[in-house]
Amino acid sequence: MDRYVAIGEASEALGVSITTLRRWEVEGKLIPERTAGRQRRYDLSKLKPELFHAAPQDRKTIAYARVSSDDQKDELERQKQVLELYCAKQGWTFEVIADLGSGMNYNKKGLKRLLDEVIEGRVGRLVIAHKDRLLRFGAELIFAICEAKDVEVLIINKGVDTTFEEDLAKDVLEIITVFSARLYGSRSRKNQKLLDGVKQAVEAASC
Repeated sequence: MDRYVAIGEASEALGVSITTLRRWEVEGKLIPERTAGRQRRYDLSKLKPELFHAAPQDRKTIAYARVSSDDQKDELERQKQVLELYCAKQGWTFEVIADLGSGMNYNKKGLKRLLDEVIEGRVGRLVIAHKDRLLRFGAELIFAICEAKDVEVLIINKGVDTTFEEDLAKDVLEIITVFSARLYGSRSRKNQKLLDGVKQAVEAASC
């Protein structure tokens, strides 16, 4: 499909008359390009951008994996293998994006790259092992963006993630560590004792 079209084709694409296009030009609402011979040319990629988006079958499949910490690298590899096997069985050409970081961290490199790809319209399918592999809280926001961009989301295992409790404990410890650093600055022994007690309880629960 040509990006620049004559006034007749532009009027058909927009569903308005040629007279309307000329009036819009006079009113400054829609100014066409001009050829060397002074003929009007309209940029369809701006007037009808959906016509130039990648077709769903041409968009990529991305499999996203995540664990919370370095000591879960074996789990990350297992998760990637599950995703790779699933996608391969479907006959899809796919790419795996992996993150190592808290499920409460929205600033992970892989997650940001995934969102960029989705927003740019380059992704047609997203595959994850569990819902909380995207984010601990807020995965629904990612799903809403995917729906708006016509991205199919496939969750392989919709049951309870076997690493959920372990990951959640690590996320809670991360929050406690941040608050501890702030409260320790006040040199309050009461605060230190309270936080140390909570930290020990979380660590014991995760064992």
